[in-house]
Amino acid sequence: MQRITARPGFNRWLIPPAALAIHMCIGQVYATSVYRDAIQVHFDASHTAIGIIFSLAIVMLGLSAALFGTWVDRNGPRRAMLASTACWVTGFVVGSAGIFTSQLWLVYLGYGFIGGIGLGIGYISPVSTLIKWFPDRPGMGTGMAIMGFGVGAMIASPLSAFFMNLYNGGAPEGDDVHSGQSVGFLFLTLAALYLVMMLFAAWIVRVPAPDWKPAGFDPDKAKKSAMIAQGNVTANNALKTPQFWLLWIVLFVNVTAGIGILEQANAFVRDFFRDGDGNTVVAMAAAAGFVAFLSLTNTLGRFIWASTSDKIGRKPIYMVYLGLGALLYFSLATWGNTSMALFVVLAGVILSFYGGGFSTIPAYLRDLFGTLQVGAIHGRLLTAWSLAGVVGPLIINSFLDRAGGEPGTLTADAYRPALYTMVGLLVIGFIANLLVRAVNERHHEENKSGDEATKKADENGKGKKAGPRTVDPAATPVVPVPLAWVIVSVPILYGLTYTFINGIQLFA
Repeated sequence: MQRITARPGFNRWLIPPAALAIHMCIGQVYATSVYRDAIQVHFDASHTAIGIIFSLAIVMLGLSAALFGTWVDRNGPRRAMLASTACWVTGFVVGSAGIFTSQLWLVYLGYGFIGGIGLGIGYISPVSTLIKWFPDRPGMGTGMAIMGFGVGAMIASPLSAFFMNLYNGGAPEGDDVHSGQSVGFLFLTLAALYLVMMLFAAWIVRVPAPDWKPAGFDPDKAKKSAMIAQGNVTANNALKTPQFWLLWIVLFVNVTAGIGILEQANAFVRDFFRDGDGNTVVAMAAAAGFVAFLSLTNTLGRFIWASTSDKIGRKPIYMVYLGLGALLYFSLATWGNTSMALFVVLAGVILSFYGGGFSTIPAYLRDLFGTLQVGAIHGRLLTAWSLAGVVGPLIINSFLDRAGGEPGTLTADAYRPALYTMVGLLVIGFIANLLVRAVNERHHEENKSGDEATKKADENGKGKKAGPRTVDPAATPVVPVPLAWVIVSVPILYGLTYTFINGIQLFA
């Protein structure tokens, strides 16, 4: 399928729904904690063995984003979205086969490996496109794209609980868990739903013409900060700069600190609050509501903090994420189990910083390296996410396994060493961010024109040329803009409603 360029007059506000649709689907990976215990009991496996499913998916996300980043830049978001759809849906189908046959390796292969490739390609597919559509507000643009990843878990958490209850014949009582078979049928259901939504996104997405810019936007006047590059840097040259590796460290520690909580969120809140007899005081529905609440704060952080970075700058906002984040993590570990309200607020703000770190990083890269190959550079940087996807859950699960508790018996004390470890990592990231400076001009392409530089990069890129472009036959979008927003807003409202209703149960 060809890469399509929109004609003048095309409404750029049709693009955010496409980005949201893709990210809402692949963001399901952040809701795995809802059925994590069910899979662990089904396979009679350790915390670490089940954690590999999630970690492998994140590893493949980063690796595929790095490997296919340049391909996405050259061939456009539509082909990338279709490739992501194929891998993500196939991953669920293969993973369900693993559950039905009690073959854990098939879950690794399906959800972790194949699905993880779909995660990586789908994650980067709309990011550079939105940066090009919103050069006047790059933080807001990337925030709109990446906030969908948080929305995905906010929707998938209650949706997964609903279908598991349906296929399980009812909700489990007390510390019981859903059957493995219910998770297998859930995977097949999600595969069908995500197939439809992701194909819709690929259908409506467009890229701007090379010379397009928003009305009233002057790129020369916009480049006021010394941190904003006056030229463009290729993906290969970006790897030669200290700025790339400093941001790699920043992203790594920010993701490591947040991903450990997300992967264990459901059990995390239930284990932190137990009565004198050792029984959790948090119902399963309330715990699922907590997962959805974290998804909400994760989502809001991606848009609010990234948009704020357009005003105060990328470096200052990361000082907040990492510096204040370290203090909040320390407070959560030390006093989190003294009050449910305190626990929820601390975890919510921490996850908002986690989400903000993801959505701000593409704009940070755009400031430092220009727009030439920002998608490819972003893809390479996401290898930090790959490693964090292993390290974060490994830190949490290793301490939990060392505590010797089975699911449903752990307490807050089992989590504290891991949380204090995260504080130290965030301090390291804070220092790395302080060291970031503007990129030396020797790394810039000689021609500062993004389009001409892109052509040059393509000619030098292993003899490969950009994929063919066609112009949209009409400026009028294939779907009315309001309708596109309604389509993505309905599931978001479902997730918000569930989050509110079940979140109240946390304080009951």
